[in-house]
Amino acid sequence: MKTAICYLSCHHGNTRKVVEAMAEAGNADLIDVRTRQAVRLEEYDLIGFASGIYGFEMHESVAAFARQYLPAGKPVFFVYTYGGAKGTGAKVLAQIAAEKSCPVLGEFSCKGYDTFGPFKLVGGLAKGRPSAEDLENARAFFRGLETT
Repeated sequence: MKTAICYLSCHHGNTRKVVEAMAEAGNADLIDVRTRQAVRLEEYDLIGFASGIYGFEMHESVAAFARQYLPAGKPVFFVYTYGGAKGTGAKVLAQIAAEKSCPVLGEFSCKGYDTFGPFKLVGGLAKGRPSAEDLENARAFFRGLETT
């Protein structure tokens, strides 16, 4: 199964660590949504979207990328990391997927080191995350997607 994971990872690289673990487990292509490369997602059988949680939602640039490039009818999955709270998680991406008749196969989330705003004053939240266990859980989640 040919898989792409479209992601944005800022600050501490939490999301990048998770999607790299998934890519190693299943040989997925990673697409950084900040790069202006020619994207042809219709060539993929499965498409993931990944981001940290910013202001209780996934980063707007990931949602904008999905609106622009997600082909209709493609199976999708979502991945996100968060410091304090999951917020609404992948709600916006799930809405985009529904508008494009894309089945959602699942979501993976885990804590990630966060030093945004006032958290920096106390040394941050979720130190040491994503952990080795989180990354192994991400690999297992991804391998499960490939068998569906």
